[in-house]
Amino acid sequence: MEPIIAQKAPYAVDLEAGKKYHWCACGQSKNQPFCDGSHKGTEFKPLLFEATETGKAYLCGCKKTANAPFCDGTHKKL
Repeated sequence: MEPIIAQKAPYAVDLEAGKKYHWCACGQSKNQPFCDGSHKGTEFKPLLFEATETGKAYLCGCKKTANAPFCDGTHKKL
């Protein structure tokens, strides 16, 4: 099963150092790029990560990055 492409661009978000986030890996969340539980009943699970610094980050929207949860430019090839 392939994840749904939420958007072919990264999500610019403000993260807080030391705070934990759940990045949506299935693409179904209505709270992109974060998990809202929409993956329930699928093989997908959100990726839990902790921000290492406070500031702007670009999280993957196409769900195909090799550097999850961060955008690596893969969306440009879709």
